[in-house]
Amino acid sequence: MLKNNKIPVILDTDIGLDIDDTWALGLLLKCPELDVKLISTVSRNTHIKTRLVAKFLEIANRTDIPLGIGPQISRRKELLYDWVKEYNLSEYPGIIYENSIEAICNTIMESDKPITLIAIGPLGNIAEALISNPKITQNARFVGMHGSINIGYAGKPSPAIEYNVFSDIQSCQEVFRAPWEKTITPLDTCGNIVLSGENFEQIINCDNPIVTSIKENLEIWIKKRKQSELLKTQKKTSILFDTVAIYLAFSEELLNIQNLKIELTKIGQTKESENGNLIRCATSWKDIQAFKDLVVQRLISD
Repeated sequence: MLKNNKIPVILDTDIGLDIDDTWALGLLLKCPELDVKLISTVSRNTHIKTRLVAKFLEIANRTDIPLGIGPQISRRKELLYDWVKEYNLSEYPGIIYENSIEAICNTIMESDKPITLIAIGPLGNIAEALISNPKITQNARFVGMHGSINIGYAGKPSPAIEYNVFSDIQSCQEVFRAPWEKTITPLDTCGNIVLSGENFEQIINCDNPIVTSIKENLEIWIKKRKQSELLKTQKKTSILFDTVAIYLAFSEELLNIQNLKIELTKIGQTKESENGNLIRCATSWKDIQAFKDLVVQRLISD
């Protein structure tokens, strides 16, 4: 695919707490359909989060991608800190913007083609960008991993209050109200993405730089979360929520999309309501195994 046919994207991530952001970052770099213009970090200790992204990109030989550091609201070490405890952000040979909100706005407004803004964390950066420059909605669409319509975590048959929404309800309300095209993968379609069987073995047996970085982070995450049984006995991954948002940035072929009016309540529920905002929701899969196969094949490819 020629670069001028690629979809320009920004990734806004809260990498460092759960491991699914790391998988999503790896997948993003393996999607030839996407032209990554910026990766910004959001929530908690954004300096450590930016170090995680920077080291990952350096290992993947993708330091052409600029980074934006979001507002830091905590100095606590992120769960995956051990992977970057000896990595100095000043070593990153690419561009680093100290103000992620300004970087997001400038990247969108200066783009010759509409930007797809992929958000896989709480929406503080995006809400602040909308306040800073409301015109970004004219040259961008929003794709997010947010909410729960009919199905909860791990396929439970009732909706849940989803983490990315609950962590910053007000910002999510502002993003959902904004006048741009909005597409989300709620827990209905991303809350049960687990690699097992042959998919799992292909990842375990792969040693390319991106997969190796993912597995190194996965080992740290498993140790910190005390979930060694995932790899040793169950032979499967944790839930890879955020990978679905990456896929939605370039394709909807494997998913069923519904135009729903979604109301975000004060306690973080995302439910259908006549008072809600029109959002394109990936509510079910046409072929979930084909998606898992795609994720694995992209990641293990040279």
